[in-house]
Amino acid sequence: MKSPARALPDPVKPGVRQVPRVHFGSGIWQRPAPAVAAVPAATAVPASFATVGWQAAGAQRMQLQQDRSLQTQGGATMGTTWSLRLVNPDYAPLAPVHALVQSTLDEVIAQMSNWEADSRLSRFNAAAPGSWHELPAELAQVIDAALHWAQVCDGAWDPTVGALVALWGYGPRAQPQQAHSGQLPSEAEVAQALRHCGYQRLQWEPAQRRVLQPGGLQLDLSGIAKGFAVDWVAQRLQAAGWQHGLLEIGGEILGWGQRPDGQPWRVAVAGLPPEAQGSATPEAVPLQGGALATSGDHWHVFTQGGRRYSHTIDPRTGQPVAHALTSITVFHAACMHADALATVLTVLGPQAGWDFALAQHVAAVFHTHPDAAHPQGQRRSTPAWDARFASAGGLGQ
Repeated sequence: MKSPARALPDPVKPGVRQVPRVHFGSGIWQRPAPAVAAVPAATAVPASFATVGWQAAGAQRMQLQQDRSLQTQGGATMGTTWSLRLVNPDYAPLAPVHALVQSTLDEVIAQMSNWEADSRLSRFNAAAPGSWHELPAELAQVIDAALHWAQVCDGAWDPTVGALVALWGYGPRAQPQQAHSGQLPSEAEVAQALRHCGYQRLQWEPAQRRVLQPGGLQLDLSGIAKGFAVDWVAQRLQAAGWQHGLLEIGGEILGWGQRPDGQPWRVAVAGLPPEAQGSATPEAVPLQGGALATSGDHWHVFTQGGRRYSHTIDPRTGQPVAHALTSITVFHAACMHADALATVLTVLGPQAGWDFALAQHVAAVFHTHPDAAHPQGQRRSTPAWDARFASAGGLGQ
């Protein structure tokens, strides 16, 4: 992935590592050379995402061919789904594409999932106190990035909150599809889990790619691993020769190149939860050479005693976040960093998150829940967001 057009500034705290680069290297399947072949029959072509209006017969055939070159793939991963749109004017076979995407995502799960008992992450979480663990390059890069942001935000987001996440019922469980139990932990249980958290307890040696298990520490990379997966899949597809694509995994989106008509990809920005949107038209922005990640309480919540409990845990208090924000969307050249930053801002909340975004020049848009004074909620975007999207055809305030 290319570096951001405007890099985030160096953290103000001494000793904090620089924003980790996004770079993945591995031998991969290469896209076959273009071949001269007949255009497939209409019944064999995936559904088009463009509307074909009335036009002369010759122009219509050209439009249909262009539209059909935008093809789709999809599948399941990480408890959610992935979808891919590729510009494929030569109609190269897509079975290898699907295999490449799925195998990459399976490798992310094998390294970073705390839902799989035999993943590298789960084995570390279950390891004996005082044991050192050498990590694969990809898992090491994600941990390095996670610790970077944990330091920059003073622990408002922390990859060591696994014990707290599990305590609140959002961690691995025997039947993931079942509804949340709605049970609240006691203050004593929260205090006990907090004693096993804290990124400062994690002794990390990036040069050797090894980490020390101090005892009882539970890593949870759900706030960054999915973004990393988007980056890694997109990088491998580009290395295989796919010059134009739009990839989405569970709402995290990265686009490169452009659509068949030469226009940039346009994606909707999550704002209000679906039940509160009404007839409002969602904001749409052009996405090219970068990623969008959203964090919020649209999903993964439970209600107890009239209060909503979010899946986002504040590691400083051990409690789910409770503020007016319903979603935050972040743009970054790398989806891994967009993913982490969206969580950071969500934990910090409407004012502290806004101040952090301004200080770090984060391109973000904040949405609050509707209330009596603001029945449609409130939207606020940072100068970095406006600089990127206001002049590029995104909707304004």
